[in-house]
Amino acid sequence: MTSTSSLAGKRALVTGGTSGIGAAIVRRLASQGATVAVNYRSDRAAADALVGELCDNGCAASAFSADVSDAAQAHELVGAVVAEFGGLDLLVSNAGVEHFGALETITQADFDHLFRTNVAGQLFVTQAAVAAMADGGRIVLSSSVSTRLAVHHHALYAASKAAIPAMVRNLAPELAERNIAINAIAPGATATRMASYAPHYVHPALTDVPFPALLRSMSALGRLGQPEEIAATVAFLLSADASYITGTTIEADGGWN
Repeated sequence: MTSTSSLAGKRALVTGGTSGIGAAIVRRLASQGATVAVNYRSDRAAADALVGELCDNGCAASAFSADVSDAAQAHELVGAVVAEFGGLDLLVSNAGVEHFGALETITQADFDHLFRTNVAGQLFVTQAAVAAMADGGRIVLSSSVSTRLAVHHHALYAASKAAIPAMVRNLAPELAERNIAINAIAPGATATRMASYAPHYVHPALTDVPFPALLRSMSALGRLGQPEEIAATVAFLLSADASYITGTTIEADGGWN
């Protein structure tokens, strides 16, 4: 069977693309031939370093600053990418923020920060990207397996990520009229800076159990995922190999239960 997974000639935007899963996605798309816009909110040095690495390896990439939790900046970001690249074919909405906190500690500011970034930020960057895309565009948003797991002190984050499967499911028929596909990725526990939150993923009664042992009991594969594994799934969803997939959220979680 001939693979159609090459992204040669495609122009892609990855929000939150400077570290962890985002940086792995940027590298994966660039390695498959896409020209990649690396979005960052504040860490310009990391963005410039990643773009420099890609360009040194013969790939095409540029860095773009924007806080996508601000709808106006999300639209300006897409406009800047289109102006430099001449168009936009692929969007990966990866920018997001984490939160752990007991119910009584959650503030209005916490809620606004999470939902502005994890929900509104993804909605409005999608809105801007769709307006710029020609027929045949593909979009991947970011959810989490936390939406179906009971994780200690994780209700606010899980609620924000639970909006994304509903968003892609409901946008799918609307965007299909333009031949644009939209899906989401729901990573499980992944070896990134987020892994520093690992102790929070267990109930207080299990805090004496070594985290590797918990992983073996809670995950079919018994280990953290690697950012490159999440990136491979995203690249598949952006490729022509996924031509019959839209409105779906794919869990890349190693069999987390």
